[in-house]
Amino acid sequence: MTTEQRTNLLGMSQPNLESFFESLGERSFRAAQVSKWIHQSHISDFLDMTNLSFSLRQRLADVAEVRAPETLSRRESADGTIKWLLRVDDKNSIETVFIPEAERGTLCISSQAGCPLDCSFCATAKQGFSRNLTSAEVIGQLWLVTKELAARTESDTKVTNVVMMGMGEPLLNFAAVTEAMTLMLADHGYGLARRRVTLSTAGLVPGILRLKEHCPVSLAVSLHAPNDLLRDELVPLNRSFPIAELLAACRTYVAGSAKAIITFEYVMLDGVNDSEAHARSLVHLIRDLPAKVNLIPFNSFPGISYRRSPPEVIDKFREILIKAGLVTVTRKTRGDDIEAACGQLAGAVTPRSKRILKRRGLAAPVA
Repeated sequence: MTTEQRTNLLGMSQPNLESFFESLGERSFRAAQVSKWIHQSHISDFLDMTNLSFSLRQRLADVAEVRAPETLSRRESADGTIKWLLRVDDKNSIETVFIPEAERGTLCISSQAGCPLDCSFCATAKQGFSRNLTSAEVIGQLWLVTKELAARTESDTKVTNVVMMGMGEPLLNFAAVTEAMTLMLADHGYGLARRRVTLSTAGLVPGILRLKEHCPVSLAVSLHAPNDLLRDELVPLNRSFPIAELLAACRTYVAGSAKAIITFEYVMLDGVNDSEAHARSLVHLIRDLPAKVNLIPFNSFPGISYRRSPPEVIDKFREILIKAGLVTVTRKTRGDDIEAACGQLAGAVTPRSKRILKRRGLAAPVA
């Protein structure tokens, strides 16, 4: 049986994997067994899954597979950040970034080949959009990285946190992303706490509300401006879901959870959104929310005219927010020497369209 005909088990959540085994006439508990082999032992050869009968292992080898994206290249920054270029099909590749720190290791995962949202300061957006990734392609990024890190006998570095903050808008690929995140959280998967899995969105309001019901992980919102006029320019999705609607969705998302916090991401663009007046407007906007603000020094890429705000401007902006009682940090730039910093991920994409979200009525449905 060819690869195209085999069922890829890598991206299947527990219910779907149970259904697969039931279709083979097997008991549903086989799903947890196989999931542990795949995600915890990083085994892709069914014949090595020794607590399964030999006949089942042979049958799985005939009808199924464990197939992750193909690694095309691996680059390591001077600061230890690692970036992988991964092929997802003949026309598209994506990028995945691992950021090691003293007490944590954060993996930045892509959800789409390209991005349809056309944010003006983002390298991914300039490529246009090709397609959504499958759940296997999403979780496959975590599988590949955890497998590589586990093989390092000289290091105890591991993935402790996952952010859906790579290429693409994850809420436009809702089904595949939530299935993959369910595996990240599952005891038979990667066993991550919900607070350690973060989904970052440009503000797709219907998706935020669905996420609360289906898979309420930590939420980050790419805000980048304190008013609609400026945000329309920086994040065109704002024309469909303006700030008032976005913040209302954020309030709904955290309602009923005493510990939930929304992280607002704010890229610092010199002379664009970084004035003291902008800072005070931002305070007024979000001060009634349980919020944390990440100030992100802009990371340049070819063909863009924006510049990073000077350090002293960023410091003053942060000071205003902190004095107003907002938890605020300036994100340390990591991996910019290998184009792995925030906003620089590009991969290689054959675009089908520049933007698929053009107006309030979605031209392409939320998957």
